[in-house]
Amino acid sequence: MPRFAANLGYLFTERPLLERIDAAAAAGFKAVELQFPYEAPASAVKTAIERNKLTILGLNTPPGREGEFGLAAVPGREKDWQDLFTRALNYASAIGASAIHCLAGKVASEQRPAADRVFIDNLTRAADLAAPKNIILLIEPINARDRPNYFLNHVEHAAAVIDKIASPNIRMQFDFYHVQIVGGDLIYRLEKFLPVVGHLQCAAVPSRHEPDEGEINYRAVFEAVDRLGYQGWIGAEYRPRARTEDGLDWARQYGVVRAR
Repeated sequence: MPRFAANLGYLFTERPLLERIDAAAAAGFKAVELQFPYEAPASAVKTAIERNKLTILGLNTPPGREGEFGLAAVPGREKDWQDLFTRALNYASAIGASAIHCLAGKVASEQRPAADRVFIDNLTRAADLAAPKNIILLIEPINARDRPNYFLNHVEHAAAVIDKIASPNIRMQFDFYHVQIVGGDLIYRLEKFLPVVGHLQCAAVPSRHEPDEGEINYRAVFEAVDRLGYQGWIGAEYRPRARTEDGLDWARQYGVVRAR
């Protein structure tokens, strides 16, 4: 049966971060993932996670300046990227996280050939730093409709980058929401790229609400996840239609018990 983690960048957001951790546990989630937790002390986050007996998964590298969304592939910003990654690595280590999603950033079309080389070089060095801490690095194809000019859009591109680096601790974050918008054919692509997938995420398309509406047949998708032998977590990274707890009916059959 698929296992679902609460993405606390999207769920329970009417509460401060530390209270979101408590709320996720109360709702029946056994794991959480973060996005940008950096304003909360790492020690306090770790305490809340341990108090609730949760598994902590990943977090994102900081986005950078206002309007940016990462720097891992941005030419000329290598030093800034290194600073952001170091901050993420230190924070992830302090809270016991197992993964860091390395945000590629926005790149103009004429810079894309150079950006590909920068992305590979930056990730290669980052993987070497993360490996001794048993942390994997995730790269995620994100659709250009939501993030115009984002460098990494296609699962095929992400797989090619991972193949070129050939590091065992670099994997793909495969978000069904983004993959559906970019190219669809979800089950085929999941099966094809599962050997390099490190994490899954879900949300409805096109609304990005709970995965119980829209154009994706998530019942079939989640059955395929089981059939293909995926052993990791699926991050619930959606925008609740209302109060998070009131929209968890979709998850009850997968062991998440709704709290009121």
